Amino acid sequence: MLVVVGGHTRNIGKTSVVAGLIAAIPELNWTAIKITQYGHGQCSSDGEPCECVVTDVEHPCAVSRETDSGSGTDSSRYLAAGARRAYWVRTATGQLAYALPEIRRIVETSEHIIIESNSILQFFQPDLYFAVMDFGAEDFKQTSVVYLDRADALIVIDHGIEQPRWSRVARTLWESKQQFRVRPPQYVTAAMAALVKGRLNSLTGPSGAPAGVPSTPGVAR
Repeated sequence: MLVVVGGHTRNIGKTSVVAGLIAAIPELNWTAIKITQYGHGQCSSDGEPCECVVTDVEHPCAVSRETDSGSGTDSSRYLAAGARRAYWVRTATGQLAYALPEIRRIVETSEHIIIESNSILQFFQPDLYFAVMDFGAEDFKQTSVVYLDRADALIVIDHGIEQPRWSRVARTLWESKQQFRVRPPQYVTAAMAALVKGRLNSLTGPSGAPAGVPSTPGVAR
């Protein structure tokens, strides 16, 4: 099974949701992947300013496996939560396709996958897609709007705000979606875990369906 956790902006709790789901259903032996896309002038290897993004075709992406659950990185939090394996994928903005061969290899050798990313939806059809939303965060990336209608459920970070502060996002895209309200530091509820288990039970094939099927680059299916 492939679960994707995305969101409309940075620093709204996506990693905490992923870690919470891993901890809530450890028997799925999760492989967890965090995807980070850097802006212009930053290196995919470490996110620092670098000229390689325009001069060196050998640096379109970097993929590393996390082995230290105490390193403090987002991927280490996956391990600390109980993931069997954790990876960090870095690419320049719009260059995720370069990392697809390695991502496919990881997916094909894993039992169940959970990916923190919106952009992976260009290439994979997940079994479940959670969109994390914070009504108190004004930023709403256009790329997030594109994928919002594909969300199976919304995870709304509850700060006591009933109406979102963002604008230019049609209410019809999100208002009718199933919503789970969570209040930090608790980012996952029993109902969310039950939805994941229920979806897994609904899949066909031995021990559930295979993880999401890769599609032609640029076209989700």
